[in-house]
Amino acid sequence: MVTEIAENIARIREEIAAAAAGSGRAASEVRLMGVTKFHPLAAMEEAAPLIDLIGENRVQEAAEKRASWTPGLPSCPWHMIGRLQKNKIRRAIEIFDLIESVDSYETAAAVNRIAAEKGLASYPVFLEINISGEDTKGGVSYDAAFGLLDAVLSSCPAVEVRGLMTVARDTDDERELRKTFSSLRMLRDALRASSGLPLQELSMGMSGDYIIAIEEGSTIVRIGSAIFGKRNYNGTIQ
Repeated sequence: MVTEIAENIARIREEIAAAAAGSGRAASEVRLMGVTKFHPLAAMEEAAPLIDLIGENRVQEAAEKRASWTPGLPSCPWHMIGRLQKNKIRRAIEIFDLIESVDSYETAAAVNRIAAEKGLASYPVFLEINISGEDTKGGVSYDAAFGLLDAVLSSCPAVEVRGLMTVARDTDDERELRKTFSSLRMLRDALRASSGLPLQELSMGMSGDYIIAIEEGSTIVRIGSAIFGKRNYNGTIQ
């Protein structure tokens, strides 16, 4: 029996393929992340074989879910996508396959130190960029990204920067969304030229704007409610 979650993922996959084709790209160039904050473990286990990545915002919630995962059931790589507190970095490295929310040299240096202590030759991260300039969002500014990447490359040998991440403003203004996503792509291109790194990943686009993000070059779309439905916040559906 095909479930609602499976139907949602199939529909999103079709929309990803269409948006990618319209941009002259293959659907395989865009990975689908299921954002699972406050969603139950059963829903995650159902979705995992059908998606490419799991994204969690909070270290403690992710730790509890990974520890409770049903033995033998398939999973997929887990990405940390929320703000990362300094005292949670060690645990995050143990739980997540990649951290998308590195937004300061201090965070990168801590990741580097802890990864080295654990004997990891490199630990993969994305730099989070605050393209929209909102005070409520994490991430460094467009201009500050150059200095941050230079500092990481010169002082953090155990940190592997694979790409960039951003969260767009919550708006229906397509022009603004398109500008946000194209700006991250152009920043990636500029950082490629200045650093020599491939920086192949652009994590941008969520349930309300992922089609636009794909059209502007996204390689990872972070989808929560469009897959799992509304979240349960302490017993309240929102």
